[in-house]
Amino acid sequence: MKEVIEGYQQFKRDVFPARRELFRQLASSQTPHTLFISCSDSRLVPELVTQCEPGELFVIRNAGNIVPSFGPEPGGVSATVEYAVAVLGVSDVIICGHSDCGAMTAVATCKCLDHLPAVSNWLRYAEPAKLVNESLVHASISDSVDSMVRENVIAQLANIRTHPSVSLAITQGKVKLHGWVYDIGSGGILELDESSRKFSPLALQSEASSMNTLQFSI
Repeated sequence: MKEVIEGYQQFKRDVFPARRELFRQLASSQTPHTLFISCSDSRLVPELVTQCEPGELFVIRNAGNIVPSFGPEPGGVSATVEYAVAVLGVSDVIICGHSDCGAMTAVATCKCLDHLPAVSNWLRYAEPAKLVNESLVHASISDSVDSMVRENVIAQLANIRTHPSVSLAITQGKVKLHGWVYDIGSGGILELDESSRKFSPLALQSEASSMNTLQFSI
């Protein structure tokens, strides 16, 4: 806790005064351009990785970067997605998985979670990704986990499309969806090409379309 308090004191002493005008503008409104849905893992910090300023990202973080399909009893994730799209009018939605994900490791390896009933219940939303992943051939457990991370991103993109606000915004051309996987060790990001279900380096997405698509490897 000492480190947290010291960090706040440094922010108030050094950072806030230098950014006073920005925070003054943010005090009464926000206009984020992107909804960023990521894992709660402490090693992935969306604002740091994207170098976005306060007010630019609307962030959802949870175990496994999961978006439940829209249902009769929407939870906090569903409410936040709806608010970001229908009220704040974000233009992009990113679902970002990451390497060495504990949640996806548990799913891919069928780890017993009887002692963590809330976690076990939550990870059922990754079941479609698990079924796809188990149908594939993997060279090792590590490869299976890496694949599970990717398949989960694909599955959560499918889930978020079931949300009425998102479906409408996509139809109207107001929102674009993106699937990312962040590699903690290298700092690299791979982006999903939904037509091929393959991931390729984010930095190469805007280059020649003839460039070979790469499989994700952590």
